[in-house]
Amino acid sequence: MLKRLWFTLLAAVALLAAAVVVNTYRQGSRQLDVPPAPPLAFDEAAAAQRLAEAIRARTVSSFDDAHQNADQFEQLHAMLQARYPQAHRVLQREVVGGLSLLYTWPGSDAKLPPVLLLAHQDVVPIAPGTEGDWAEPPFAGTVKDGFIWGRGAWDDKGNLIAQMEAIELLAASGFQPRRTIHLAFGADEEVGGERGAQKIAAVLKSRGERLDFVIDEGLLVTEGIVPGLNQPAALIGIAEKGYLSVVLKVPATPGHSSMPPPPGDSAIAMMSAALKGLDDHQLPGGIRGVAREMFETLAPDMSGFGRVALSNLWLFGPVVQRQLEAKASTNAMLRTTTALTMVHAGNKDNVLPGRAEATINFRLLPGDSASAVMGHVHDVAGAAMPGARYELAALPGASEPSRVSPTQSASYQLVNKTVREVFPGTLVAPGLMVAATDSRHFESISDHIYRFSPVRAKPEDLARFHGTNERLSNANLAEMIRFYHRLVSQAAGA
Repeated sequence: MLKRLWFTLLAAVALLAAAVVVNTYRQGSRQLDVPPAPPLAFDEAAAAQRLAEAIRARTVSSFDDAHQNADQFEQLHAMLQARYPQAHRVLQREVVGGLSLLYTWPGSDAKLPPVLLLAHQDVVPIAPGTEGDWAEPPFAGTVKDGFIWGRGAWDDKGNLIAQMEAIELLAASGFQPRRTIHLAFGADEEVGGERGAQKIAAVLKSRGERLDFVIDEGLLVTEGIVPGLNQPAALIGIAEKGYLSVVLKVPATPGHSSMPPPPGDSAIAMMSAALKGLDDHQLPGGIRGVAREMFETLAPDMSGFGRVALSNLWLFGPVVQRQLEAKASTNAMLRTTTALTMVHAGNKDNVLPGRAEATINFRLLPGDSASAVMGHVHDVAGAAMPGARYELAALPGASEPSRVSPTQSASYQLVNKTVREVFPGTLVAPGLMVAATDSRHFESISDHIYRFSPVRAKPEDLARFHGTNERLSNANLAEMIRFYHRLVSQAAGA
């Protein structure tokens, strides 16, 4: 009996192992097989200098003051007009919301829905006290050692200049688009985009336009960032997370610190219990939706156990999920994240405060909603502070998660194909954008929105994003120009 049980167990293990092996190797690569794009000759050094010139305009945006640094934005506008004469010959230029730009290149076939290329003019400020940490001054626009240095080189003047360079080349060559091409350059993306992208979207909607697709900044051409991949991976954002900041206020009886209330009854103690509860009870996560599609797309081209595990999530899903949850960057793909960002209570060391206040930031996964998250906060805070009074409110600026753009559409496949042509050997997969972009303002006029920056990034580069020593290589800028040139010529060509 024991021997029979042992053989039965061995047979079951063998069958399971066979199923895993077969399932792993029966799935072939999902990558498009396309030849590299034909060469595109242009003056790469001159393009680098033009990006450097754009960086010198200190276009730092403000949430409160729409006119802050207006002269710097106008300097950038003048630079674009001066440096791209052929583009401005064919483009219709409009200023929207004071400082944002909308360009239109009319197509010859009015029946074809237009395409929209997005980028933004504004940049984030330099963190006070870090100016001396930069290898080159952040607004000097220095071209050195094969890189263009400065704030905005990557986010997002690199995309803006690459798009203008591509249009300049196309216009100079006599290209005539069949499909109308729009370029929209918001001036306030870093503070929400309500004065720029939102108004541009309203203008296009008022004209009855329905866009074929939108491409905006987003995920990158990553190198050495996805474990188990030996090739670069370009992730095309087909959705982005929503945004919600919640303020929790806990009142209490103020008093002298020499006579504190029973343990747990002070404002700070109650708030601490509520925040710990929220930190401990994260919203549920899982390898589903966009994350699952991404891993299933990349799995056949991975090596080692990564390929086996991601090809058999039915078996290894819990193990993979635990590994992904252990890192902040991959955990963010799996769930609506909870971040405790601000706490305020008390103003003197010997006074019990009459109120504690905290702000919790949530980035909402597609499928979740702001109302569901508010309900979660109510439940957790109420359980952590039984019987206590508290107030809960959402801060302005909240946005629901975006819709998920389809990957089987012609527009996604065009972006996919263009990446494979311009970045030969690069794997392409859909991904989730965890930050907010201007593209979310265009959901009412397009079902196909993609968030992708043709920017190469290695692990050590990620800290440069909104950080110190932001830079873009001259060679990568040239690739970006080729990408937009190829994308526009195929999207709008004959």
